[in-house]
Amino acid sequence: MSGWGPLFGRCEGTMSRRSFLRAGVLGVGSMTLADVLRAQAATNSPSNDKSIIFLWLWGGPSHMETFDLKPNAPIEYRGDFRPISTNVPGLDISEHLPKLAQHGDKIAIIRSLSHDSPGHVNSTHTMMTGYPGELVETPPYHPKYPDFSSVVTRAVGPRRPGTPTHVAFPSIRYGGSAFLGNGLDPLNVSGNPEKPDFKVPALNIDATTLKTLEDRASLRGQLDRFERAHDQTGIMNSLDTFQHQALSMLANNAVRNAFDMDREPDAIRDRYGRHEVGQRCLLARRLVEAGVRLVTIDFPCVPGQKAFSWDDHASVWNIFDQMKIRLPILDQVVSALISDLHERGLSEKVMLVVMGEMSHTPRISYHNGNPGREHWGRSMSVLLSGGGLPMGQAIGSTNSKGDEPHDRPFVPGDLLATWYKYLGVPVDQHYPDLFGRPTPILSQGKPIAELI
Repeated sequence: MSGWGPLFGRCEGTMSRRSFLRAGVLGVGSMTLADVLRAQAATNSPSNDKSIIFLWLWGGPSHMETFDLKPNAPIEYRGDFRPISTNVPGLDISEHLPKLAQHGDKIAIIRSLSHDSPGHVNSTHTMMTGYPGELVETPPYHPKYPDFSSVVTRAVGPRRPGTPTHVAFPSIRYGGSAFLGNGLDPLNVSGNPEKPDFKVPALNIDATTLKTLEDRASLRGQLDRFERAHDQTGIMNSLDTFQHQALSMLANNAVRNAFDMDREPDAIRDRYGRHEVGQRCLLARRLVEAGVRLVTIDFPCVPGQKAFSWDDHASVWNIFDQMKIRLPILDQVVSALISDLHERGLSEKVMLVVMGEMSHTPRISYHNGNPGREHWGRSMSVLLSGGGLPMGQAIGSTNSKGDEPHDRPFVPGDLLATWYKYLGVPVDQHYPDLFGRPTPILSQGKPIAELI
């Protein structure tokens, strides 16, 4: 599976954006489109009209520099940055997030999330499955339990007919469907939507469909002729119901057009920023507007940055220097996405989540004069916006040094349970594991009352 972060290669089987738009095709991981529809029909859970956009801050953003600053902590904890007020009294965030501060009434910050996983692999597994991650940090990485997106794909499927359930820029590192089986992967998209050579994966066409199409000069030509010809040729009668619906996805104008960034006004593209993460976030809005249920966005290396992630160890770079480059970009893209979702009437049915797999130590460490922070999951923050949920609040708190939850401690399962409830997935849902034993989708956790 493709990894998060900027250090990923070109997807196999990609075509140019222009070819994609002319062909009008989408891929859904290793699962054929017909399989996606079969999976949806096999579940008793009806799909609803809710979506989630995840902005994943790979490496683990320090809460002490972002959403839970401690200006009165000892100097070895508090760092160089100071909090500023948002437009909600008492809800303060980093001074390097001034645009976001204007949207305090449209955000909720969970400040007391905690887990004990120490590494990136096991922390990701813990955060996205609700089960403790094993301590093995060497490849190959195989998730023991299905992650959130796999469960959602299995349980509720696409938001609208003719759309993929999950589009990822790219898919989450160290995640996967585990014992839920194959065919639940997202549509992985690589590259920078701002660039003219932006790549989009080609459709994973099933054998029957491929045989029908392979003798045609182009898929575009096939699509143009298909509806006119099918009654005469009997092709449609030879396909089962799901294959019929799968073929109809090829001509889904809404999803196909969502990838055509040239349709977006320059002013909106400029608001998000003419850089990779800004255009990924804009494309995410276009995709949920077209009916995609889940979109995950990696926050890539931004211009001028040494840091290729949010993993701000003292041994690699100066955390404060890199945060001064990185945080203004985060400020731009998150505030732009929040504004855009509200202006387009999407804030009631689209939830934005900004998070990483861990935080970093409240106590500052030094290496060759560089200040930094090390791995820390015992206290971390997550930002949410929209979804029709109560906003303008901080939920939970940490102690005066920021190193432990103080009020309303939460585990990852509580966050996952909140998302599952929002999307209509029963929190007590069970699936058989590899030995046929009924296994709950969460080992613990319940929806966060302040958000439901």
